Amino acid sequence: MRIHLTSVFVDDQEKALRFYTDVLGFVKKHDVPMGDHRWLTVVSPEEPDGTELLLEPSAHPAVAPYKTALVQDGIPAASFAVDDVRAEYERLRSLGVAFTQEPLEMGQITTAVLDDTCGNLIQIIHAK
Repeated sequence: MRIHLTSVFVDDQEKALRFYTDVLGFVKKHDVPMGDHRWLTVVSPEEPDGTELLLEPSAHPAVAPYKTALVQDGIPAASFAVDDVRAEYERLRSLGVAFTQEPLEMGQITTAVLDDTCGNLIQIIHAK
């Protein structure tokens, strides 16, 4: 068994697509119209056949309180591996990305948490 697909709820799929591709560097994999929304996934350019991230609309009534609670408590909705958190932090900050947690070393890992502009906190992480 392996993870094939995971998702983050986004307030605006088009804005999310721009952020996740133009800023974070993912690549669009699927973009299928589905009524008012789309089946919209991105993948890592390093693993084009790897796990897909679904940019899922926040339309369900349960999503808003869920996302609000996570953000208020500082809990990331997803975690992405990077080779160097500090370097990625600097790169993303230069692009105007807001961080809620600067790089923090915790034993063998370093993390930072950013705002994806679509209602989520996203953690970036690397292990020594």
